[in-house]
Amino acid sequence: MSTELETISENSCIAKNIGALHLKYGESGAYGDFDTHFMPTQDEVAPNGLLRIYESYRKQAKYPDFLPTWDTKEKYPPLKFHKYEDPALRADPNFPNLFPENKKHLINTRKVTPKMGTEIRGIQLTELSDSAKDELALLVAQRGVVLLRNQNMAEKGAAYAANYGKHFGQLHIHPTSGHPEHIPELHITFRRPDHDEFDRVFYDSNSSIFWHTDVSYELQPPSYTFFNVLEGPDGGGDTLFGDSIEAFDRLSKPFQDFLSTLHVTHSSKEQANDSKIQGGIQRRDPVTNIHPLVRVHPVLKKKCLFVNKSFSRRIIELKKPESNLLLDFLYSLADNTHDLQLRANWEPGTVAVWDNRRVQHSAVIDWEAPIRRHAFRITAQGERPVESLKHLNDETYYPSSVGRGL
Repeated sequence: MSTELETISENSCIAKNIGALHLKYGESGAYGDFDTHFMPTQDEVAPNGLLRIYESYRKQAKYPDFLPTWDTKEKYPPLKFHKYEDPALRADPNFPNLFPENKKHLINTRKVTPKMGTEIRGIQLTELSDSAKDELALLVAQRGVVLLRNQNMAEKGAAYAANYGKHFGQLHIHPTSGHPEHIPELHITFRRPDHDEFDRVFYDSNSSIFWHTDVSYELQPPSYTFFNVLEGPDGGGDTLFGDSIEAFDRLSKPFQDFLSTLHVTHSSKEQANDSKIQGGIQRRDPVTNIHPLVRVHPVLKKKCLFVNKSFSRRIIELKKPESNLLLDFLYSLADNTHDLQLRANWEPGTVAVWDNRRVQHSAVIDWEAPIRRHAFRITAQGERPVESLKHLNDETYYPSSVGRGL
């Protein structure tokens, strides 16, 4: 009898501990939502009410100008449709401004994989003309990901970085994640150097890998993203990228044709709830938008899969079991097809620029000791995803079938 009571008591303690973990960490593991939310157990409230990183972490940071803050009073209206002019469509395809003839001997380029990813040394982003920036956008569209080494953008400061990104489109303001005070256009990733940060990722998951395209739930998801790691581990902490154009091309023609008739709901509701559970903020009301499962890239004129495990929820033309089955197949294609992927490592001063319309990505959290990983992201909103370029920048466009609804 005593053994049975001990077992009940032990199970009760386990249940309580699991419940405490859910309250502490939320449900982020369900959808891979590891954005930098305010965490009351790890952060603090300033005298003026501003939520911010704990004081000891602020003192240790090499780039305090880029530290995240959260203002509970900061609110924005819903995003509205706007026409997007892709800078790549203005670019000279011979790249005379990005790779000027008189400087070619100083520039080294290397393909990371044959079809995706280029590494560049010898070009300074902060010195590019507007024409060179247009050509960079074209190169990023063509290669999916461009890694630029030895960059000085961080030294120019947070305000400079935000202003730089505006060349590539209207900048996205994240609905829940932290940003530098008074500079909402920068999305900050900050892994706190304590064990809670590691436990939060792995408490209900065996892996830190969650493939996604950034904020795909928006009416006009991102086109070009700049990501600069300011501090991180001396090994590991890489980022994985997967090519959704090549993934589509690998499928059989009948299957491609079928997928091209389907549409998917993308939702920010779970991300907003995760932030709320953890004591964070919500700058805009959560949204759900419908996008084609297969979109056409406006620069490359190629089709690419546009689903991701973090924000895609349902194929609206199908019954739910059918939708789940098909989405799981497509998620598995992104997760497990290694010859569609590249692994980017973060040398000091590296800026990665990628095309969210073409690639998915996932952070790799593989360090063991508490490490401060600090980065900033500049995200330009792109066009509304369309199944045919005849709908490009058409404000009245709506997917051809609304199927079973949201």
